[in-house]
Amino acid sequence: MTAPPPPIEPYDHGMLDTGDGNLVYWEVCGNPDGKPALVVHGGPGSGCSTNARRTFDPERYRIVLFDQRGCGRSTPHASDPATDLSRNTTHHLIADMERLREHLGVDRWLLYGGSWGSTLILAYAERHPERVSEIVIPSVTMTRRSEIDWLYRGVGRFFPAEWERFRDGVPGKDRDGDTFALLAAYGRLLADPDPAVRAKAATDWLTWEDALISHEGNGGVYRDRPDRDALAFVRICAHYFSHGAWLEEDELLRGAGRLAGIPGVLIHGRLDLSSPLTTAWELARAWPGAELIVVEDSGHTGNDAMRAHILDAIDRFAGRRRENGSL
Repeated sequence: MTAPPPPIEPYDHGMLDTGDGNLVYWEVCGNPDGKPALVVHGGPGSGCSTNARRTFDPERYRIVLFDQRGCGRSTPHASDPATDLSRNTTHHLIADMERLREHLGVDRWLLYGGSWGSTLILAYAERHPERVSEIVIPSVTMTRRSEIDWLYRGVGRFFPAEWERFRDGVPGKDRDGDTFALLAAYGRLLADPDPAVRAKAATDWLTWEDALISHEGNGGVYRDRPDRDALAFVRICAHYFSHGAWLEEDELLRGAGRLAGIPGVLIHGRLDLSSPLTTAWELARAWPGAELIVVEDSGHTGNDAMRAHILDAIDRFAGRRRENGSL
């Protein structure tokens, strides 16, 4: 498959009750009898996109998408400052994925997603390796504290004026604290009852995110979001990153041995400033059998060459069968 299939619509969708007040939106597209595949979106807080459906051949795949807690069509929505995020953590999302798998009657599924999605994929797969058939990850991250510190401070050496504006978006002494204090301060601004305060904090954050990909030529990826989605995205990002995603440093790297036997393709751009190549390199060395593809002219948001590698990997895995001959 050299090009994405035409747009497709879901044949089933619903709201998964997590049992703690959250409802998670899900949808299924493609072939009901096809190979199950789960799309795990980035952000955190981006929500699933309709374009993600087109990554898979709808004749051969049963394509599952979901909006992670607090974003997209899931409720309650994080854009509302009254929404409690205390039950929105990496571990809650892993449990949601497993609950969704059981709800849909899936035995094992291919996992696909990049950026934050790759962190969530790895966390889920290391906890439930028996439920994962293959993994395809573009723009690899493990959301280590060192990666978060790079993303919201260290990479500022390439964008000093832009980082200073990002820092100065936080009032008072919090701007002079460490990276995690800065991100937590943004989280408080995004929960402020004043809509103007929330809007300014979201704009300041999204402007920084767009600065990091300004050399990639894909436009204002972050600022182009509708206001409601932008507020949820920034608030959830600040919540997750200020807490180190509730993962120990190198937890996912140390646990990569649990992925042995799961075929994986890691596709990473050499020009990715948001998540330097070393993260993908370290993971590929720790994950037995993983394949790392470096795209020389791609950054974090991808390009035609990266998309071709993604489609090729997913196309290859469409034909893989278990030893008993079933998908």
